Amino acid sequence: MDFMLSQEQQDFKRECKEFASKEIAPFLEEHDRNSTFFWEGWKKMAEFGLLGLPFPEEYGGSGASALDTAVAKEGFAAGGADWGICLSWGANTIIGGVPIWKLGTEEQKQKYLVPLAAGETVSCFGLTEPDAGSDAASLSTSAKKVGDKYILNGSKMFITNGPIADIAIVLAVTDKEKGPKGGISAFIVEKEFPGFRAGKELDKMGNRTSPTSELFFEDCEVPAENLLGEEGLGFVLVAKETLEWERAVMMGPAIGLMEANLERCLAYAKEREQFGQPIANFQAIQHKLADIKVAMDTSRLLMYRAAWMKDEGMPAAMEASVCKLFISEAAMEAASTAVQIFGGYGYIREYPVERSFRDSKLGEIGGGTSEIQRMIISKMLLRG
Repeated sequence: MDFMLSQEQQDFKRECKEFASKEIAPFLEEHDRNSTFFWEGWKKMAEFGLLGLPFPEEYGGSGASALDTAVAKEGFAAGGADWGICLSWGANTIIGGVPIWKLGTEEQKQKYLVPLAAGETVSCFGLTEPDAGSDAASLSTSAKKVGDKYILNGSKMFITNGPIADIAIVLAVTDKEKGPKGGISAFIVEKEFPGFRAGKELDKMGNRTSPTSELFFEDCEVPAENLLGEEGLGFVLVAKETLEWERAVMMGPAIGLMEANLERCLAYAKEREQFGQPIANFQAIQHKLADIKVAMDTSRLLMYRAAWMKDEGMPAAMEASVCKLFISEAAMEAASTAVQIFGGYGYIREYPVERSFRDSKLGEIGGGTSEIQRMIISKMLLRG
């Protein structure tokens, strides 16, 4: 059993960290303050190869594995990229791109994946609704087949990239009687389609560098060729494939943030003096630093295992949920600890640990709440 990343993976992680520290991190404080999207940085991410990372080369990607992708996200965040821009990256490439790569037709892959990888278009994923959050299968958005089109009606809520997306992967009910296992279908909806619009951008506590909104469908006309996968299997295939990928690799930014916060805390503890000596000399501070280190290393092992299992084609639903649950809560605790180490300065907006505290909370909510992860894990344990 080899617990080490390959040399190539270690080098790529370092390159992602250096790229983020130079091209992304210095500009994010202003975008967080103004709640604006960093378009210039987004284009640079595309040029660096991040936006199409897991896609096959013929669709503009690099053919990176799930583990490679997770490591890249970790390095990117460790370099100072906040969770917000990582969130938009994940919504575009993982939950907004992987379903097309895995389940789309050749025409769909060529039409949509290539511009996504190049940063020419942006994608989002529409599953959550105003009245269907954790109960993701209880959708009310409907899709009715009329001739060579589907007519969509309904709305989606808390959609990352919603205000800026050119396409949306949308799950809608096509046969209510069959329920989630045969009655929900997935569609690729373009922003120009009649009847489709994004709502106003939501004013969030954290992750303010990533735009979020509602999506509305009012007799929205979607060509039949924009059905993604088979009719009725949207939740079974698209949501399952998407959510497992999401939970396996999208905690990379959380680990990267822990690494960045640990580096900040170490530097601060050595420089900050109280009672005539650096606070790093105090055992209470030393224990907090140790806690962040333990949480970070444990999180890495869980994420690497889940991503590796995904790459090996092994069932990873349990491991992905364990990964999501532990890392999201560890990241929140580590961010809180970092603020505590910085004391009053940690409560001030100009210090990155303050932003990491606000950003980290979403990890326990988005992509399946901590409560839902515990429910998934316990049900699988009891099923045996």
